[in-house]
Amino acid sequence: MAETLTITSLGHEGDGIAETASGQKVFVPFTLPGEVVTAEIEGERGHLVSIVRPSPDRIDPACKHFTVCGGCALQHWAPERYQAWKRELVVHAFAQRGIETEVDPVVPVAPHTRRRAVFTLARDDKALVLGFNKRDSHDVLAIEECPLLVPEIENRRDKLAALANRLVDQGKRARMTVVSTDTGLDVSLEGARKPGRADYEALGRAATDGSICRLTVDGAEIVMSRVPELRNDPIVLYPSPGGFLQATAPSEKSMADLVDAAVGKSGPVLDLFSGIGTFTLKLARRFPVLAVEGEARLLQALDRSMRFSKNIKAVTMRRRDLFLNPMAPPELKPFQAVVFDPPRAGAKAQAEMLAKSAVPRIVGVSCNAATLARDARILIDGGYRLTRVTPVDQFLWSGHIEVVATFELARKGSTTRRVKLS
Repeated sequence: MAETLTITSLGHEGDGIAETASGQKVFVPFTLPGEVVTAEIEGERGHLVSIVRPSPDRIDPACKHFTVCGGCALQHWAPERYQAWKRELVVHAFAQRGIETEVDPVVPVAPHTRRRAVFTLARDDKALVLGFNKRDSHDVLAIEECPLLVPEIENRRDKLAALANRLVDQGKRARMTVVSTDTGLDVSLEGARKPGRADYEALGRAATDGSICRLTVDGAEIVMSRVPELRNDPIVLYPSPGGFLQATAPSEKSMADLVDAAVGKSGPVLDLFSGIGTFTLKLARRFPVLAVEGEARLLQALDRSMRFSKNIKAVTMRRRDLFLNPMAPPELKPFQAVVFDPPRAGAKAQAEMLAKSAVPRIVGVSCNAATLARDARILIDGGYRLTRVTPVDQFLWSGHIEVVATFELARKGSTTRRVKLS
């Protein structure tokens, strides 16, 4: 039986929060604050049945697959209110760690800018399906459109499915990572069956129409008509097959500009969790940079980028697992600035070492505001002052937000006002 609910707020994943008549908290997807809705309740989850009184901030979603596809949660919210909520996610994450700080307005990102897509491939009784997982399901939705993706990817869904058609057997699933580069699509297929000679020849022919620059299957290169390049003169980045890459070019530029400004006017610079060199090479236009990364293939991509980029200072690379073996204070001593951009788990061990150092400036970048706030607390307690926090909406219409935070060394023993959450 459906129950009438009033949505009071949104949770950190974008689901509406309400209380039942008995006082139980429930989460109802695709609702907005202030709305009155009816929902079928199962445990803490509510399935939206109808909207009795819609929010004035409700808008038509941009995609026909919204509410079915598991990729987006908030296409139905007016941009101004949506961006304000994203900013509040960051404010709340830092407040939970007792950090009261000004947070900049969200740097927005437009639709059709996602240059990296990870598709699921599954073969049913009829054909191969290329798409994304349905919401709260392992079933694959065959997408007909995606307003997140750049047209170079969105308009070639059928081409991409045809490429994988030979290698996904009945009842099997695989993953396809597609990156739109300046020289074509870089396609990496993982989890399919091992290709034979006939497959190599067929895939090679299919990938030579000019739209695909490289095709790899489980790390083995099948064809490369052109080297994948991400050009930002005088810098060129060379992505690794299926490897990490900032999801959109505009958000990458915003973050790189923020990092570059935060580093200031003194080097050398240490870039931790450097990846393929997103921040390394921009900083290397002004300073020598040591780039430290745990994945060998990302460093190989950075090495190529370093050799083909122009007008940069010396870049030194070092492979190191910074989770198990963080850079210690004596190793940090030569640097005037440190940048760290870890995975979602954050950089707790490295932050503890940085907090004991005397590096003048530190810049943290993270796709997880909660772990960045935890690391910020460590740095502040070690004597650093948080000077700026900027959210960047790299993950449009989702509950995720990228954040750039800047720290300056203050006198040891300095304090930061803690806030009490109500």
